[in-house]
Amino acid sequence: MAKSKWEQVKNKLTLIEGWARDGLTDEQIYKNLGIGKTTFYKLVKEHSELSEHLKKGKEIIDYEVEKTLLEKALGGKKTLKKQKVLKDGKKIEYTEDIYVTPDITAIIFWLKNRKPEKWRDKVEVENKENKETLEKLDEVLKGLGGVV
Repeated sequence: MAKSKWEQVKNKLTLIEGWARDGLTDEQIYKNLGIGKTTFYKLVKEHSELSEHLKKGKEIIDYEVEKTLLEKALGGKKTLKKQKVLKDGKKIEYTEDIYVTPDITAIIFWLKNRKPEKWRDKVEVENKENKETLEKLDEVLKGLGGVV
């Protein structure tokens, strides 16, 4: 009797979690496992431990990406560790503070996704005064039978 695909996959759950954490897509993961797409998603559906390992791995990398995006959007002071080789061949390590300029694209992306009601490309502004004037005009037109 042929060994089930689950037996092949369940021994690699930690590896699968690591692949997900490293940013591999589901397609790359099932190809690494040597199984097909349909089989992979069937196993994910049938075996909660596989689903949990994938989720756990992806959450970690998602948080790292979010953190990096936020840091890029905010900019600020960053301390770099550097190394210098002296004339006598001796290596010394030192730190250098630099200022990172906020990235406007990261700022826009963050705001459009976090506060779409305020920062989407098309913002609808309701002008109460104009709305009331249009409502009164509409009433007047109705009273005139729609004739201007």
